Formats: sequence, structure tokens, C-alpha cells
Amino acid sequence: MDYQVAWSPEAIGDVESIASYIARDSRFYAAAVVQAMLDAARTLEKFPFRGRIVPEIAQDDIRERFVYSYRLIYRIREDKVTIAAVIHGKRMLNPVTDRITGR
Repeated sequence: MDYQVAWSPEAIGDVESIASYIARDSRFYAAAVVQAMLDAARTLEKFPFRGRIVPEIAQDDIRERFVYSYRLIYRIREDKVTIAAVIHGKRMLNPVTDRITGR
């Protein structure tokens, strides 16, 4: 069964901010990072449980994949995967936890 993958508006904003930040130094590298994020998200159609459970939240339906130094965090509900946030691996998760859990 294939899952439908969707991006939340906030996650799209995260990716745009990341790309803008990286592009200050290298437009090429910014494009490569964004492409890697899109590719990682696309693999979730078939393998949504391949990502690890987010340790700070510890729920089986909230997982993450690392793309370079960024955490692509997503929720799995029935046959849908929603990319909820993309944050730097060193950033605290607390400011975006409600967005990720849907609370």
C-alpha cells in the first residue's frame, strides 16, 4: 500500500528558510539540500516506518529522517504521511512540538 505524502505549510516554510540561508553562500548547495529533502520525503510513500521514532516525543506515529544536518519530521495517520517540520539537528524541538504532534 502506498501512502499519500503531504507537506504542511509550516514545513514548506521551513524548507524555504533553510534554502534561503544556505543560498547566501551557495545556490548550488541550497538546491542540492532541497532536492535531497524532496527525495527523502518521496521514499515515505512506500516506507513511512523506515524513519526513527522522534526521541523527544516517543510516539510510534511521529518519525524523522535525517537529510544532511536537518531533521525531516513527519506524522503517519492511516494512509497519509504529513511532513510537519524540517529543523536543524542542533535546534531544540520544543518550539515546534505542538505543530508536529497536531495538538
